[in-house]
Amino acid sequence: MILTMSIATDAKAAFRTYDPRLEPIAAKVLAGERLDFADGMALYQSKDLLAVGWLANSVREKLHGDVTYFNVNRHINYTNVCVASCRLCAFGRKKGDPAGYTMTLEEAWKTAGEGYSEAVTEFHIVGGLQPELPFQYYLDLVRGLKERFPKVHIKAFTMVEINFLARIAKLSVEETLLQLREAGVDSMPGGGAEIFAERVRTVICDHKIDGTEWINTARLVHQMGFKSNATMLYGHVENDEDRVDHLLKLRALQDETHGFQAFIGLAFHPENTALDHLPVTTGFCDIRQIAVSRLLLDNFPHIKAYWQMLTPKIAQIALRFGADDLDGTVVEEKIYHDAGATTPQGMTRKELCRLITEAGRTPIERDTLYHAVERTGESFSIAS
Repeated sequence: MILTMSIATDAKAAFRTYDPRLEPIAAKVLAGERLDFADGMALYQSKDLLAVGWLANSVREKLHGDVTYFNVNRHINYTNVCVASCRLCAFGRKKGDPAGYTMTLEEAWKTAGEGYSEAVTEFHIVGGLQPELPFQYYLDLVRGLKERFPKVHIKAFTMVEINFLARIAKLSVEETLLQLREAGVDSMPGGGAEIFAERVRTVICDHKIDGTEWINTARLVHQMGFKSNATMLYGHVENDEDRVDHLLKLRALQDETHGFQAFIGLAFHPENTALDHLPVTTGFCDIRQIAVSRLLLDNFPHIKAYWQMLTPKIAQIALRFGADDLDGTVVEEKIYHDAGATTPQGMTRKELCRLITEAGRTPIERDTLYHAVERTGESFSIAS
């Protein structure tokens, strides 16, 4: 179901563009009508970024006004050892590589505590496909975190990891999810989607589950009551058709399950990967991706500008081009920094609020499920 929105009639008069392809798209957007594949292509191909951004911002403000969300979260990348050999990845290491690491349970629990200084409300847990860890490790990891930090929401394991865990546990994906939920997993992140087009996946991530398997796993995740996010990795060997196809497949699944909370466009960082001959994305590309995502994903409540990938400055500008969420404090992130990201490892609540307020938006701290967080000193409570 398309998220309802009412746009003042004078908005039609306010819209301006030098690209005639955007005129019929604007009429649809301002009437609350769904865009199609051809519209998506026109949006990607248009050079009138301000007009595309104006439309995306009009949708964003009708959904969220001036509010911009963020959370206080802590990333835990428990291992970089991985059986896959994805050309897009600078993080994974093979067994025996001196740069490889796998946290013991005690190390993982300690790492979580080190990021707890601002009363973290979410642990974001992802890692490599480690062939030697038993399924029990993951259950114990989550249980130990829940015991030590009972108020913290655990967002753990991508659709790719879930499929891998099912194989090593010799269980169905459904039974794997049941056991993870019993251990304390509350929701799932959106990573591993990359680009669904098979032509592209054979180049960048042929060792992962394919796009159909990712979609099918997300469908089951949602049917079992978990919420998740969704991602798209852009700026490598994909084209505009691949991007539109990816977004519309996510939109179709959201029509079916209503299980996605937010979409995150991830800018590809080629440094230290097998694709390091490719250029990095431009600011124009990054901002356009945010705007097109907001316009095509009409049934997604939230669009994130993930500052770790975009840089804080681009993420701040994105708040006027369709994004309503900056993600969180993160504290320490390894995957994108191994690929050459030069952004800080983490931010404080104060720094995130400054970015938001200087963009003319109102910062609202949220938990993972978008409930407002109320703080008293270093403690927090979730608003009803």
